[in-house]
Amino acid sequence: MKKPLPATSRALDLAREVLNIEAAAITQLALRLDADFLRALDLILACQGRVIVSGMGKSGHIARKIAATMASTGTPAYFVHPGEASHGDLGMIMADDVIIALSYSGESSELMTIVPVIKRLGAKLISMTGFNQSSLALAADVHLNAAIEKEACPMGLAPTASTTAALALGDALAVALLDAKGFAAEDFARSHPGGSLGRKLLTHVRDIMRSGDAVPSVAQDAMLSVALLEISKKGVGMTAVVDTEQRVLGIYTDGDLRRNLEKQINFATTPVQTVMSKNPSSIAPEALAVDAVSLMEARNINQLLVVDSQQRLVGALNMHDLLRAKVI
Repeated sequence: MKKPLPATSRALDLAREVLNIEAAAITQLALRLDADFLRALDLILACQGRVIVSGMGKSGHIARKIAATMASTGTPAYFVHPGEASHGDLGMIMADDVIIALSYSGESSELMTIVPVIKRLGAKLISMTGFNQSSLALAADVHLNAAIEKEACPMGLAPTASTTAALALGDALAVALLDAKGFAAEDFARSHPGGSLGRKLLTHVRDIMRSGDAVPSVAQDAMLSVALLEISKKGVGMTAVVDTEQRVLGIYTDGDLRRNLEKQINFATTPVQTVMSKNPSSIAPEALAVDAVSLMEARNINQLLVVDSQQRLVGALNMHDLLRAKVI
């Protein structure tokens, strides 16, 4: 084996060539999509069981990713290793399933060993190969042509452009299925509860708002000095001003305080309702926390009152609460 040479501009040229070859392979794949893609889509949409994706070697790695993408976007799917399938894992495949088999040559011996069993079971078979007349393509109910002009590997040996094309074709299937099933962002979040999207779409205002005694509020006839003590005690940077039924009449914030200091207002004798901001921004407890973020950003505010359908105060939150909840 030759001693490695230092990285040079040749490395950049080669890297660009690889990307260009793989990009061209995907472009050609897009132009070649036809009714077979729609037939494959219909087979999967009509599936009463699970989608099983299988492949050997590098195709197996791509198959795993396709199965994972489908599973997370509303199409129940899992990966089955073809070698393990012939040693017992075929028991996971049922007649109601749809199998997507990946092999660029279409002649993978491990796949071809289990194809007759799949056919006898009555499961539907979708092949994804680079050769229309390959054994796997001819055995399939639907064949998806993933042919490429050449691999990006300079020696034409390592699967590069071919695996990229198969991956892109799998993504195309998953996204088309997602759209056909009406799969929404909320559905995606439910299968990703641990991710940032899950937090944004599954966290409601009621989950993170301050409630009970932690909510700053004063009566409408309170003096400004009382409002200042409430702001300092609760640490939200504001206080709500409410009537005897706890309906929100206004809000007094740190910003209002700074403006009043400039006017040298007497805090002990000034009723808070004379200097409060009326018709403050508010949100319902059932709203998504991410909507609270959008409202704050749109109105350039840092605090938000939470009210029920009768405009009664039930909670409060500020940007720090949203940050702690990792919604932003």
